[in-house]
Amino acid sequence: MKPNIDNKGRVARGGIAVVFLLFGACLIPEAPVFAAIFSLIGLFCAFEAWIGWCAVRACGVKTPL
Repeated sequence: MKPNIDNKGRVARGGIAVVFLLFGACLIPEAPVFAAIFSLIGLFCAFEAWIGWCAVRACGVKTPL
């Protein structure tokens, strides 16, 4: 996988990752299944930010960032 987003996109995906991970942590007591889903989404977004690759852009969709 070669990078397909710039630093602006990486920062955006990093921010999204933080939001999903925080919501996942907050949901653990009330809804553990949703907490796991949110945490997995957050980890995937963090992975995208870390390597500079976006799954949506790899599918051919033009994203604004």
